[in-house]
Amino acid sequence: MTSFGFGRELVARAEGAHLTLRDGRRILDLTGGVGVLGHGHNHPRILAARERFARQRRMEVHKTYFSPYLAALSHNLAAVLPGDLNMSFLPNSGAEAVEGAVKLAYKYHGGKRRTVLRADIAFHGKLLGSGGLTGAPRSFAFPTIPGIDTFRYGDLASVREAVLRHRGDVYALLIEPFSASTIQACSEEFLRGVRDLCDAEDIVLIFDEIYTGWGKTGSLFHFMRYPGLLPDVLTTSKSFGGGKSSISAFVAREPVFRRAYDNLTDALLQSTSTTYYGFGEETATALEAVNIVLDDDYPARAREIGRVLGDGLARLAERHPDAVARVDGCGALWGVFLDGGPKVLDLVGKLAPVGLARDPRFRFKLITCAVVDALYRDHGVYTYYTLNGENPLVLAPPLVTDLTDVEYAVTCLDKTLEVGLTRLVARFVKEKVSSLW
Repeated sequence: MTSFGFGRELVARAEGAHLTLRDGRRILDLTGGVGVLGHGHNHPRILAARERFARQRRMEVHKTYFSPYLAALSHNLAAVLPGDLNMSFLPNSGAEAVEGAVKLAYKYHGGKRRTVLRADIAFHGKLLGSGGLTGAPRSFAFPTIPGIDTFRYGDLASVREAVLRHRGDVYALLIEPFSASTIQACSEEFLRGVRDLCDAEDIVLIFDEIYTGWGKTGSLFHFMRYPGLLPDVLTTSKSFGGGKSSISAFVAREPVFRRAYDNLTDALLQSTSTTYYGFGEETATALEAVNIVLDDDYPARAREIGRVLGDGLARLAERHPDAVARVDGCGALWGVFLDGGPKVLDLVGKLAPVGLARDPRFRFKLITCAVVDALYRDHGVYTYYTLNGENPLVLAPPLVTDLTDVEYAVTCLDKTLEVGLTRLVARFVKEKVSSLW
């Protein structure tokens, strides 16, 4: 990705779904900040909230004074989430939220259970603990928390087998209802089956919606499209901070919280005493970010974007069957899985250096990179590809993106694919990659 030259181009201005480079070029940014920019760049209401906080000289953080911002944000999270998901903790990053949720589950069982289950394609962060809970391939094995075992994503029988392997010893099960790093979703049947299994075995069920929360896939949180379905703990971050605030949350059902931490001895074992917990400007920003999501009905906006992208990308798959293996996604989060067939794959194999060619996914990554590069260079449309799963090209527009811009992006992708993957790969290798070896 660095060979694209993005690191050598400077952005002068960012607003909504667009970047303006120092040379005056305007870029349609459909990366969505990889989940952070649900509100787009520099949303005026987010800027106003932060400016107001600074102008009024509000208190940032103090461990012995009550924070009205932290209290209001916790109250509002409880108000918009279903059931008794009403006990919030507010650390700084998504990975911290995941680790806090798992820590909560471990404490819920008093340390008597030793196993935590996660999916084979999971992505939960890169800290020591969250890195171990991530199922993506790793080139280096860091130490992590003990007792991690794996099940196949979306496969209820695999979950049952994993629980049986550790009968009576599983304290938490961690799952992304929609996997943003691979662009695939769990079925309703799977999620409800996991919920029933966790109820039967007294396992704390954690839904990771760090990327997909706040309307991205067409519902406030992806799991909320299924009435009555409830995790024991929910994690969120990324667009929760409005594109300006580094803040996350994990929200627990009240009985889970009370059993784990609701006593004077254990109250501070969770993350409430970390230095920047509930930082004033960050919580004030998140308050406004949530308000905007509800006021402007971001889930409905995502569904509108999804109709344009879903229909448009399906047409592209029909028009370019030799290039597009399939498309998948929902709301404002879609993946285009590029293939190119034996001819293109053989070309990539010949062009690849020995070291990179050892990566079994390198050919597909290079093909996708060539398309990402052509979209950016030829049409001013900025997309990305995932490093997990089958490495799809991702279109993830901010939820403020005009539908005409979404249609423009589909048209540009159509024109790019018309060039042909062989020519795109050859040009990309010649202009960008050959300088690397």
